[in-house]
Amino acid sequence: MQEHTAPLDAETKVAERPHDHKDELRLWLRLFACKEVIESEVRRRLRDSFDVTLPRFDLMAQLYRAPKPMTLGELSQRMMVSNGNVTGLVDRLVDQGLVNRQPSPKDRRAQLVSLTAEGRRFFRAMARANGDWIADLLADLSADEIEILMRSWPRPRRRRARRSPTEGRDERGQSGHLAP
Repeated sequence: MQEHTAPLDAETKVAERPHDHKDELRLWLRLFACKEVIESEVRRRLRDSFDVTLPRFDLMAQLYRAPKPMTLGELSQRMMVSNGNVTGLVDRLVDQGLVNRQPSPKDRRAQLVSLTAEGRRFFRAMARANGDWIADLLADLSADEIEILMRSWPRPRRRRARRSPTEGRDERGQSGHLAP
């Protein structure tokens, strides 16, 4: 007579077979592939429909949700990119008349960034289209499947790695920006 064993859940499998993570790796690869397909399609549609890159859309989304103007450093932290990347994005959006940049009254070295009225209108149009695109891309999922996925997956948590005092410094000992 053959003995029947129940399949192992992920926690038990990791505890009992620490080097056997085939299912978890397959799941990770599937999730990553889905993310890549969706992101690639959103990038294409933003470019084709609005002549905007995904990073510009993301920056405008941060400003749209902010209750008050943000510094470049705050934007950098929220977007998890370097200050230099944010500065370049802001420069291009200022040139397009979608973003205002002004010196901070509290700190002359800091600049405050906000959407212009045109930037707010433009972002709302993009956000509506983006919502429709995502709904279209996920149309094969039923409402029940979406609910199950939303309930079963915890919200992603930002984890900041603890860094040594020298980590993040170049060969001259200069501090460089590390994305969180």
